[in-house]
Amino acid sequence: MGNADPRFFHGPGINNFDLALQKITRVHESMSVQFRAEFFNAFEHAQFSTPTGSFTSKQFGDVTSVQTASRGSGGRIGQMSLKFLW
Repeated sequence: MGNADPRFFHGPGINNFDLALQKITRVHESMSVQFRAEFFNAFEHAQFSTPTGSFTSKQFGDVTSVQTASRGSGGRIGQMSLKFLW
């Protein structure tokens, strides 16, 4: 046996893109309306967990689960808002 760390390989990493769009429309000199749309994990990529690193496991090197996103279920999440500014 060598001196390599038993978990020397890396998992597939995180592939997460957030997107936000904003439009401000002036209603009057001192008043405006702001529309904003935000999307988390906009392209809905799966976030795979690190592969099994135990040499004695039958599932060695297999990815057996999917991580959930910190903002909920792990799928695409969107929200919209409308704000009146004066």
